[in-house]
Amino acid sequence: MSYETRDTYGIYKSTPGDGPGPRLMGANTLIGDHVHNLKDEHLGDIKEIMLDVQSGTVAYAVLSAGGFMSIGEKLYAVPWRALKLDTVNKRFTLDVDMERFENAPGFDANHWPDMADQVWIDGHESYYAAK
Repeated sequence: MSYETRDTYGIYKSTPGDGPGPRLMGANTLIGDHVHNLKDEHLGDIKEIMLDVQSGTVAYAVLSAGGFMSIGEKLYAVPWRALKLDTVNKRFTLDVDMERFENAPGFDANHWPDMADQVWIDGHESYYAAK
């Protein structure tokens, strides 16, 4: 399912000039979107979007990979600016190969990192070259 399918408010109308999408998108419509790398390999799905409430910006997309129905899945916090919207395929791309992504620092649903910790932020942004 793509963000267009989840658009209940007409954000992504196909008529030019109607609706703000895709420059402005509803966060709720992005949950569940696929993320692929540049080799068209499926990396995961967006499970959550983390907002930096002090700066008013989107900080991370939390991607889920592996597992079945949330059992055994690994979560990855990917800096938002490392993701690129693919309007043709209605998904996001991340410029990272599969092996590097699978070896990225991750976590499970019961052990979230402190995403506001500057050491954690610097390491993550460096890993995804998102500065």
